[in-house]
Amino acid sequence: MKRYINIILSMAIVAFFSQSCESFLEEELVTDVSAGSYYPTPDGFEDAVRACYTPTKNFWGQEIGGTMTVFGTDIFTNGADGSHKGFNQYDTRLNPATQYARDLWRDFYQAINQTNAVIGRAPDIDLLEADKTLRVAEARFLRALYYFTLTKHYGDIHFSLDETQGLELEANRTSRETIYADGIIPDLEFAIANLPETQSDYGRATKPAAEFLLAKVYLTRAYLTYNDSDFQSAYNLMNGVIENYSFSLIEDWGSLWGIDSQVNSEVIWTVQNTDNWLINGNGNRFHLYFLMEYDKLQGMQRDTENGRPWKRFKPTDFMLGLWNRDIDVRYAEGFKHVWYANFEGSIPTDGSGNLLYNIGDTSVFLPGVEWTQAEKDAVPYEVFSPSDYDERVFASVNKFIDPTRPDRQWEAGQRDFIVMRLADAYLIAAEALHQLGMDDEAVDYLNAVRVRAAYPGSEDAMKITASDVDLDFILDERARELFGEMHRWEDLTRTGKLLERVSLYNPVAAANIQSFHVLRPIPQDQIDRTPAGYEQNSGY
Repeated sequence: MKRYINIILSMAIVAFFSQSCESFLEEELVTDVSAGSYYPTPDGFEDAVRACYTPTKNFWGQEIGGTMTVFGTDIFTNGADGSHKGFNQYDTRLNPATQYARDLWRDFYQAINQTNAVIGRAPDIDLLEADKTLRVAEARFLRALYYFTLTKHYGDIHFSLDETQGLELEANRTSRETIYADGIIPDLEFAIANLPETQSDYGRATKPAAEFLLAKVYLTRAYLTYNDSDFQSAYNLMNGVIENYSFSLIEDWGSLWGIDSQVNSEVIWTVQNTDNWLINGNGNRFHLYFLMEYDKLQGMQRDTENGRPWKRFKPTDFMLGLWNRDIDVRYAEGFKHVWYANFEGSIPTDGSGNLLYNIGDTSVFLPGVEWTQAEKDAVPYEVFSPSDYDERVFASVNKFIDPTRPDRQWEAGQRDFIVMRLADAYLIAAEALHQLGMDDEAVDYLNAVRVRAAYPGSEDAMKITASDVDLDFILDERARELFGEMHRWEDLTRTGKLLERVSLYNPVAAANIQSFHVLRPIPQDQIDRTPAGYEQNSGY
């Protein structure tokens, strides 16, 4: 999969949609890759399916994906840098012309058209029926994923299951409920029926991944209609993912983020990247966004081990207070606390000009608790307590740091981006059970996640009882476990908690956020290019 995931989507679409693009094809024709000779062949069809995966790399693990799912929540606010702070501050910069609202819409509709082309043209491909059905199931999984993501961000949107050929100026506005019922759910049911449990190409869609995604679809729809059958379906599917396969929570929570252990028993489905820098494309860029400006502090300069700090996503004070750090490892193992001196030129000296410490010694320390000035003065290194944090210096998430990049400026990291993992399945199952009034059962799923995160000997202390379970506790537990993994904005909008929790816990966002911000603006491009006009979301 990693060899092919970087096929340029536009090239694939141009070749596959030959009827409307003959002249462009002639300009791009280099090795006789054309609809008349290549894409209708078995090899060409395989490449067309692979191209359906490529747009995942444009969102998961990219700044656009982080901006639209991490920013503007109760647990992350903005750092010093970046051009997209309107998504956090909910000010006039979040408008129909904003780049990322436009780009997600554009990228995923291109992706949907690619999947529509594969699905629609499959009957004419000379391929074994079983192989053809498998690839169509992958395309339908991906089409469901793209539509589901778009509906979560934009609400009612254009909906088509047919390939667009030539210039099309008309666009419909179909309700989310219809898209779920007529598109996403049937696609995923087909995928579940026809995908295998595992694939020889790691990263392709699988049956448990389709079940996982359908569970989230049912859970999301349940909040729109408060239909208990949808909550029940979400639970049944997620419990099946937990019970029916060989997935298991890995024993050491911190090991999830080891750069050399990306393929493990907890991972259900990932967006693929590679350590072959020549074909990695955008790669996983999340190593850039959660880091403080360590390279301007004493004894430090930028290096590959500590990362390139773009200072985009800063944890809120609320988030940093979520863990009981005496019993829960996830704060200690999820954040970076110590930076070791790597630049002698800025190590402080004593009155005689002697270095106060040496290369490799502690140079910067974030203890995560308040130190008195006397305590800070007693050590030679620089100490930042929580009250010292600002938009440049703050607790830095270490889930995504990638020290394998070829140089300190390199942006395209090699980590796969985990879209689905087993801990999330446990938490979704618990949420569905809670909404069904079954907290005695929900607590078992929550405790499975919490006990795994306990320091040795603290397992019992990490357990909760049914009386502790409510929606806010579940959201807090999702924050403790999944912070930074592109779930939070969608969690808060799904549960109807965005306005409440952002107003309480994100002071930068609280001043401007309003109820209509549960949806993004429809891009102005879409409105301008539809002759009959296109309805804008309320508030924009």
